[in-house]
Amino acid sequence: MYNLDNATDEFIAAILKSEVYLNYTRELAKVKSQPELKAQIDEYRKRNYEFQCSADNDFGKLDRFEKEYEEFRANPLVADFLAAELALCRMMQRINARITEGLNFE
Repeated sequence: MYNLDNATDEFIAAILKSEVYLNYTRELAKVKSQPELKAQIDEYRKRNYEFQCSADNDFGKLDRFEKEYEEFRANPLVADFLAAELALCRMMQRINARITEGLNFE
């Protein structure tokens, strides 16, 4: 188990040094420096998550949601943060997929 713990620590250190993670932390710091904007982003993310998890296929609701936040997402701070967050999420998904495939986990 010791070897696995060490490998995990090294893996985490590599992620922390990755350009994707460093970019995410830079963008997060910019957003956190504006608490009101951070709260708006959090609300947007919450609502977006609810849409993604919903079984409701009302595309009209989704269209209204996208239009409601269109101008908000055009803000460079918001757009840059969301892009950095998405890049980090995709990197983590790729890592997860590789681990799962490598373990032949079903």
